[in-house]
Amino acid sequence: MKIIAMIPARYSATRFPGKLMKDLNGKPVITRTYEATVNTNLFDDVIVVTDSDIIYDEISKIGGHVMMSQKEHECGSDRIAEAVEDLDIDIVINVQGDEPFTEVESLKKLIQVFKEDKEQHVDLASLMVHITDWDEIKNPNTVKVIVDQNNFALYFSRSPIPYPRDETISVNYYKHKGVYAFRKQAILDFYKLPMLSLEASEKIECIRYLEYGKRIKMVETNVQGVEIDTPEDLERAKKLWK
Repeated sequence: MKIIAMIPARYSATRFPGKLMKDLNGKPVITRTYEATVNTNLFDDVIVVTDSDIIYDEISKIGGHVMMSQKEHECGSDRIAEAVEDLDIDIVINVQGDEPFTEVESLKKLIQVFKEDKEQHVDLASLMVHITDWDEIKNPNTVKVIVDQNNFALYFSRSPIPYPRDETISVNYYKHKGVYAFRKQAILDFYKLPMLSLEASEKIECIRYLEYGKRIKMVETNVQGVEIDTPEDLERAKKLWK
């Protein structure tokens, strides 16, 4: 089974433009993410795929494997699909460029999903973290996920799900971490399928898979890390790095 990691790296992020080139204790965020992914030693290759000459030059400068995305894309999955179409691979893991604290154990768990899935029932796998802070649960920048009894995703939302109408019922809330593992065919299918209304409304790309009947296996991890969506996140990341 040939497994690669791909890091989609768009320069002009809406909420925090240029965030991937912001300094994180001596190196840009994208460089920290790339090096952390390579250092897991889990992949046959690690590739940054970008629409930016600035990011392309940065990864090239450190001797990394980087590809220039040929087209404009709505989301990172589309960018990866274009890049992997002609590659001889089985599984591609999408590591977000703003996840410099990506670590080994979580990625191992994702890879294990496919090693155990002999019947190929799983189209993709992703990570979730148990959260209890109500401010985080309410925060629309935190994508929440609900799962069935076998940890297959039922839905993702920026709203609190499930909604606590009956506050006497104890429920767990899970935050979706933007690390995905795809079968190659699943991501190629995604690339060809048009966006539907639920994905367009929530602006959460993995909803497209659910809308078209794909199966997403969620894997719980205890590693929170820091996703750098805002300048405040970057400051937290700097403190955590030290």
